[in-house]
Amino acid sequence: MNRTMRAIEITAPGGPEVLRPCERPVPEPMAGQILIAVDHAGVNRPDALQRAGSYAPPPGASDLPGLEAAGIVAKVGPGVTRWKEGDAVTALLPGGGYAEYAVTHADHALPVPKGMGMREAAALCETFFTVWSNVFMRGRLQGGERFLVHGGSSGIGTTAIQLARHFGARVFATAGSDEKCAACVRLGAERAINYRDEDFAEILRGEGGANLILDMVGGDYLPRNVRALADDGRLVQIAFLQGPKVELNFAQLMVRRLTITGSTLRPQSDAAKADIAAELAAHAWPLLHGGLVAPVMDETFLLDDAAAAHARMESSAHIGKIVLSVR
Repeated sequence: MNRTMRAIEITAPGGPEVLRPCERPVPEPMAGQILIAVDHAGVNRPDALQRAGSYAPPPGASDLPGLEAAGIVAKVGPGVTRWKEGDAVTALLPGGGYAEYAVTHADHALPVPKGMGMREAAALCETFFTVWSNVFMRGRLQGGERFLVHGGSSGIGTTAIQLARHFGARVFATAGSDEKCAACVRLGAERAINYRDEDFAEILRGEGGANLILDMVGGDYLPRNVRALADDGRLVQIAFLQGPKVELNFAQLMVRRLTITGSTLRPQSDAAKADIAAELAAHAWPLLHGGLVAPVMDETFLLDDAAAAHARMESSAHIGKIVLSVR
């Protein structure tokens, strides 16, 4: 194994152009960690936030962007018995995915699903960890409930639609074009709402209200989400693309017994992420192994073209996941 590797670093806070190829030392796995020879790496909104200087890595994590990757285990750290060199894995990373090698906690990796290539496998973990922990663990979605996911054509949205539909929910989604709405319906949404032309709150109220909403928009969507909820409904917030501050009448929460909660994945403890991985292994990975759900893929870029991948993501023209080909 070489002592150095190709990687993409953030040269300064800014736009996609601040992402530049570089050479870095190959990281060494510590106790409980594995070193992955990265084949493909996923591109996600938090990577862009980190690039812009508003989402710092947790203590001890790589300063390189990249929160998910798929590849081959190149080395195991002390105390690791679950994996061995040569195993094909897809993993949630604390950072460092935009590189030829990356380290992560051994319990944050999962096997590459049967019949799936590394490109598709690299698109799994950030979205599946986020969706499972927020929709099913935190949001407690049940079969027969009405579920609304915003950004239905995003990586998060396409994953949430498939999983919610598989577990028996009535799925509604918002998206910003007829093409994206059609993609949501193909994945299993009962109704896809073009938010440029229709009022999602009125539509959901006409259906009896959403029992659960997954939102990453924030801003003026928050009071509209409250209006769209059924009594005893739950809103789970996972991002704020339109900002985290808004005026809200909290009397509605009391009168209608609503719940507003949320989370972000990266700062959670290793133990919490391991718990999510265990839930995924038990409930979601069998669906991937069986081909019952699958990541929706957009474009693939070479590692050195990470800036173009970020520009594609921030254009919001994509449907599904964007990945980097590393090898």
